[in-house]
Amino acid sequence: MRAEDVDLLIIGAGMAGLTAGARAVRNGLSVTVVEIGRDVGGSALFAGYAWTAPSHDVMDQQNPYGDTALKRALVERFPEGVSWIRSLGVDIEDAQRVLSFGRGHQFDTHQYVATCRQAIRRGGGALLLETRTERLVVEDGVVTGAELRLADGTRMRVRAGSTLIATGGFQGDTELRATHVHPRAGGMRLRSNPLSRGGGYRLATSVGAATGHDDAGFYGHLIPSGIPFADPADFVDLSLYYSEHALLFNVDNDRFVDETLGDHLTAMALLEQPEGRGLLIADARVFRDWVVGSYVEGAVAVDKFALAGKRGGRVGLAEDLDELAYLPEEWGYRGDAVRDAVKLFNEHAAAGLETAPGRKLDRLPLDEPPYYVIEAVPAITFPFHGVRVDDRARVLRGDGEPLPGLLAAGSDTGGLWHRAYAGGIASALVFGLTAADTATASASHVAD
Repeated sequence: MRAEDVDLLIIGAGMAGLTAGARAVRNGLSVTVVEIGRDVGGSALFAGYAWTAPSHDVMDQQNPYGDTALKRALVERFPEGVSWIRSLGVDIEDAQRVLSFGRGHQFDTHQYVATCRQAIRRGGGALLLETRTERLVVEDGVVTGAELRLADGTRMRVRAGSTLIATGGFQGDTELRATHVHPRAGGMRLRSNPLSRGGGYRLATSVGAATGHDDAGFYGHLIPSGIPFADPADFVDLSLYYSEHALLFNVDNDRFVDETLGDHLTAMALLEQPEGRGLLIADARVFRDWVVGSYVEGAVAVDKFALAGKRGGRVGLAEDLDELAYLPEEWGYRGDAVRDAVKLFNEHAAAGLETAPGRKLDRLPLDEPPYYVIEAVPAITFPFHGVRVDDRARVLRGDGEPLPGLLAAGSDTGGLWHRAYAGGIASALVFGLTAADTATASASHVAD
């Protein structure tokens, strides 16, 4: 078996792994990056923004049950992450609002990925593509590297001062989703890199890593039912972000969630409803202002209603409220009950009365015809359950102590988000940098 020694072994070449690799070589470390796919980038290639909560107060309001130390590290270190992107010469825009509470920056993730890869190679680092990590090596309770299976089938052992798990989560594995997200989660559409199948999660747990709560939820969005993703562009084009201004009904013809809190939260709530599907209804105001508009400033606007209809989704147009009563019977909803529920909502909203469920943000009635109807289902980007880490990106054991030699960053980690979300790219960026700095400190300590 071939063998080599490095300061930092990185398993996974997505946002977190490439960030860590580029930072580590700049810090003077020797680095090897291992990627199971044919190319680097992972789910970062489908993203376009780095954003999070702008303050601790906002983060605590939006994500009250997340790990306090991780939340604080993300908010405090995010500006440094933005500066890091700029330091690489990657184009990144000025700060802007994202969702109803966040703040972040649009940037070219393809350029960022290519720049990090180039930095790693120029810094003497190795990048091994189509390489599978078969097991972590543990000596006297310390993770000292891993055994790899290279693209040509040969085996290799990398001995490392620090090993970073950054494989992007387990959303590509239906069994892990059903076990750790929700029994129905295995059937969700996947709106991310399909190679994120829990490789890092299994490696870490096999050597004693602690994991997060099974009820933590997932990050995803509503999409039209019955439509497969044709290419990665659909991850954005088919996501029904505007649901936070519309009304959503389950198969029992009832509203069940405050839609205005965000499509990403509504997606979690819908998964737990009977059959995990629902009817999304918008009026002409919502269609004009949100359905055919940009979700965030600078994003390409797509007529999501027209696209869903073109792709064969369950869509309908009602010229007035009464026409909602004629929903196709085979859809499984009572059109008259849905119509009456929209009418009641409008009466309460117009009178300034509280609706049930309440609406924290957009409280306007949906009283401008015509009405646009799409059946929606949730799709997953990554789970919130994952490997537990501290604010230095060190993997924790069941007793809460660091597992020596092992780090994790990005969507492989758990604890930061708990049925709430404020930026996956930001988290991968911040904790990728943190992991590299932790590995640097460890290498310096050994050298001393």
